[in-house]
Amino acid sequence: MERRVVVTGMGIISPLGNDVRTFWSNLLHGKSGIDRISSFDPTDYPVRIAAEVRNFDPLAYFNPKDVNRMDRVTQFGLAAAMQAVRDAHLMEHNPNLDRVGVIVGSGIGGISTLETQHSVFLQKSHRFVSPLFIPMMIPDIIPGQIAMEFGFCGPNYGVTSACATASHAIGVAYRHILCGDADVMITGGAEASITPLSLSGFANMKALSRRNETPQAASRPFDAQRDGFVMGEGAGIIVLEELEHALRRQASIYAEVVGYGFSADAYHLTAPHPEGRGAALALEQAIQMSGLPKTAFGYINAHGTSTPLNDKNETIAIKTVFGEWAYQLHISSTKSMTGHLLGAAGGVEFIATALTLAHGIIPPTTNYEYPDPECDLNYTPNAPIRKQVTAALSNNFGFGGHNAVIALKVFDKIANN
Repeated sequence: MERRVVVTGMGIISPLGNDVRTFWSNLLHGKSGIDRISSFDPTDYPVRIAAEVRNFDPLAYFNPKDVNRMDRVTQFGLAAAMQAVRDAHLMEHNPNLDRVGVIVGSGIGGISTLETQHSVFLQKSHRFVSPLFIPMMIPDIIPGQIAMEFGFCGPNYGVTSACATASHAIGVAYRHILCGDADVMITGGAEASITPLSLSGFANMKALSRRNETPQAASRPFDAQRDGFVMGEGAGIIVLEELEHALRRQASIYAEVVGYGFSADAYHLTAPHPEGRGAALALEQAIQMSGLPKTAFGYINAHGTSTPLNDKNETIAIKTVFGEWAYQLHISSTKSMTGHLLGAAGGVEFIATALTLAHGIIPPTTNYEYPDPECDLNYTPNAPIRKQVTAALSNNFGFGGHNAVIALKVFDKIANN
């Protein structure tokens, strides 16, 4: 029998809230998580705004000793995983731990630890560098920590592909279940890179919005006056489960994963292909794998970074793949509210896409004021739309030309796909 994969648990730490219920409510109300940076003094920086996680208390999840042994990015990833596993009621059913795996990615990893320990090295000496420096910094420590928390012994590793990281992690986890390597996979992404060094790097490459005086209006995907993305942070973690395994334990199901597309632009370090070729290829692959007609798809959670090139070229890719049906699609970029969570974006946006299917409500693209003739699709401007769609796509693309697309549909127990 062909294996099917469903979503049975979700957890989130985000600029819009530190649980799924709060995140979804704020998303539908068009609330912005973007404000002046509070974690350090940004006064002398050309960019002084970001979408920070606020009111996150690691001691609500971990003991003080463990907090001191984890970078902020690992705290986010593990906390979101604990939420997701609890949401799925997974441990209540004594799963075979050898058949539960973890694939969680981070685009940058523990850069706060790196910056801190590098300062120690320069200001004091090598003797004062923490022995925990390396395990706190490396991105793959996140899935390692999640596995150790629960005893999961299945496939376990990290994925890194810039802003496509979490979508790639989810796609690879999905394929592990399809191939029979595991029955349950904990997957998604985490990022905590709003630091002086990271901000400087992104700002100096002119990637970030400089609307410092109006932070909540800074992220404006597909708008003609967009001027760059806004850095965000957080984690989105999902429990994927083989359908029969989920049904045996009577798990609640949010949606079904039915396709995964991945490709490279092979074009430029940071700029997307001007014809959207790599993005279009990933979209085509995800749709083909789903077995669904293109007209079954009613919603796309777009990469939608609010940069001049991405939004135009993503629009081109969607029109290339869907033709006239592109104008019937509802599209939105939730980055207009969350900012760009980099390696965590695909996890958070997968959650938004799954909830769209589960609740029949399409979240908006906020700050959409000035139509761009080159971005001429329906971007669900400024207000949510109540509409039940059968299937949806979640797009994420990253520096280096990495493209990943996940296809989901409303769960139907008796469907063949």
